[in-house]
Amino acid sequence: MTTTTTGPGSSAGGIYLLAAHPHWRDSRINWQLLQAARGLPGVEVNDLYASYPDFAIDVQAEQARLARAELLVLLHPIQWYSMPALQKLWLDEVLSYGWAYGGGTALQGKDCWLVATTGGPERSYHPQSYNRYFFDAFLPPYEQTAALCGMRFLPPLLLHGARSASPEMLAAHVEVFSQRLSSYPDWPEMEDIAECVACEVPATDRPHEAEEA
Repeated sequence: MTTTTTGPGSSAGGIYLLAAHPHWRDSRINWQLLQAARGLPGVEVNDLYASYPDFAIDVQAEQARLARAELLVLLHPIQWYSMPALQKLWLDEVLSYGWAYGGGTALQGKDCWLVATTGGPERSYHPQSYNRYFFDAFLPPYEQTAALCGMRFLPPLLLHGARSASPEMLAAHVEVFSQRLSSYPDWPEMEDIAECVACEVPATDRPHEAEEA
């Protein structure tokens, strides 16, 4: 398990940051963001690919970290219009039925923040370009995952064109990221973001006795 806790990050009210990048050597910006987070008080950092190289996730340990945090940060590059494979597996196993949703309220009232990068520039996410959609079209799975757990989905922090961004642009992005983490939850837009009410899953939709589909 490779986690780093600085300051009061292991106590209630802290921040739990999940960093998922399968090839850190190829990272221009996510690695810098990871190192910046490790230097901040109140932030517990988990490099998923270092912690679980065999993809055998310690569900109980992860749920304990989530339970004591107020903010979950998902830090990763966008790969095939979604998250890296281990990040998806983490969601599948850790956000379990009866704990995170479906009668479980462990995450009710917490916040979820996506910090993501794309290789292509922002203009490539357009109906007239090769990615065919505005980037917002790829956010509903993240938003609904948070909603199903009763979490408030905060406005994402995105960096498009990470492969071609100048060193100055990368440094500025790291500074914004660090400032946001350090100032949470005192963000000016918080007052305008409604609390999320958990989506109720009817028992008839997933009987406890039923086998997995």
